Amino acid sequence: MIIWISSYPKSGNTWVRSIISSLVHSESGIFHFNQLTKIPQFPHEKYFQEFTNNFRDINQIKKYWIIAQDKINLDNKIKFFKTHHINCKIGKDNFTNKENTKATIYVVRDPRNLISSISNHYSKTIEESFDFLTTPSLIGGKQELGGIKENDLVTLLGTWDEHYKFWTQNNENLLIIKYENLIINTKKEIERIVIFLRKFLTIKIDDQKEKNILETTSFKSLREMEKKGLFKENAFNKSQNKKVDFFNLGPDNNWENLLNKDIRNRIEKKFKSEMIELKYLK
Repeated sequence: MIIWISSYPKSGNTWVRSIISSLVHSESGIFHFNQLTKIPQFPHEKYFQEFTNNFRDINQIKKYWIIAQDKINLDNKIKFFKTHHINCKIGKDNFTNKENTKATIYVVRDPRNLISSISNHYSKTIEESFDFLTTPSLIGGKQELGGIKENDLVTLLGTWDEHYKFWTQNNENLLIIKYENLIINTKKEIERIVIFLRKFLTIKIDDQKEKNILETTSFKSLREMEKKGLFKENAFNKSQNKKVDFFNLGPDNNWENLLNKDIRNRIEKKFKSEMIELKYLK
């Protein structure tokens, strides 16, 4: 059974995966980027290659979402998967189902702060990044990420509000982690994750392990490891012919300082209902 770590891109998925991998896959709690391989991505070519080789056709891939997960879950063990895919239904095909899903950790971020992160990661203008958030999008593979992630299947995002609603509505085993709360009180959010995961797994943690997790998965630590070349999930800026810094602004990404009034107002109008629900707006 799968525990999904789901999010819209650039919402803190890698940070949460770092915390969970050091919590579950390390006795000491000391994080190394190679631990992220224990929380693979879905969809990914390796789970579909026996069914199709047309990895960029969503209408082809959707036929095998559930079949691929059925096969993954043949061992009846709990496993974690990262996904940016919207939890949708296309025609008769569901992205996932109750038979394959044990729980969901959904990571969400204020869309006003997503704009600059998306702009940096995908090498888009601010206006293009607004369109990215507000228009159903497909990402994946060479075409989108400049050749770095050649084994990505096409991933359907939907709009930011659709992504949030489709993953969180009528979801029985759900934990929502707000990126902003991770910044404000990482320790508290780790403790929330531990309490949630203990419903499904045996989690061993003491004060020293928690301290190690906090130190080695901090934004500063992750950025330092990236600068040493230890991180392998960077996007690629084709116009500048170089990798894009994944851990870019982090806590310094503050829409109040970076976002012009027009874009801010358009985001708040477009996503008003969800932003009020998440207490990003009053």
